[in-house]
Amino acid sequence: MSRLHAENHLVSRIGWLRAAVLGANDGIVSTASLIMGVASASAGRSEILVAGVAGLVAGAMSMAAGEYVSVSSQSDTEGADLARERKELETQPAAELEELAGIYVARGLTPELAQQVAVQLTAHDALGSHARDELGIVEHLAAKPVEAALTSAATFAVGAALPLLMVFIAPQASLVYVVAIASLIFLAVLGAVGAKAGGADVVKATARVTFWGALAMALTAGIGKVVGVAV
Repeated sequence: MSRLHAENHLVSRIGWLRAAVLGANDGIVSTASLIMGVASASAGRSEILVAGVAGLVAGAMSMAAGEYVSVSSQSDTEGADLARERKELETQPAAELEELAGIYVARGLTPELAQQVAVQLTAHDALGSHARDELGIVEHLAAKPVEAALTSAATFAVGAALPLLMVFIAPQASLVYVVAIASLIFLAVLGAVGAKAGGADVVKATARVTFWGALAMALTAGIGKVVGVAV
């Protein structure tokens, strides 16, 4: 007797993984950049800590609000499309059946087989079939505003706490360099972990995250240095 081949597809993680990587990456980069900018302006440790903590709190709240609003807009659009599709199935069932069959023909089925598949799937779950095959809305990719908001806020806070921790342990004279190096290490680890969780190329993801983080921190530190000298 043959056994069913069970698969655990990584695409099912895409919703929370995207929000988690974005939140942690933004937390590390924005907080490290803020700390380096303030430190480059010759500020004291207490001022740097205040700026870092403020950046952590404000950033986490901003990420949560931004993700919620953005993903809610996506969810509203999906809901509107589903409502319109539901109405069309009620008022134009024959046309919707032909439309579904046409989709399967375009994917390589013969017209006869496509028609049979469309009829059976419509009888089983008409709206679900059109949502999946016509609109591209599937359950594991559907918008989840609350999940995205909470994930982004939590991971931003964790990411921001890492460079902030360096302020406590790094000597004042080398604080900028310690924060920069530590943050690049954190970003590299984040890129590798995110790639591993998503089944992507680890080296490519790590290099991408580290490069853009380094660029952001360098620009911010440079601006802080210029402003500090000018003031």
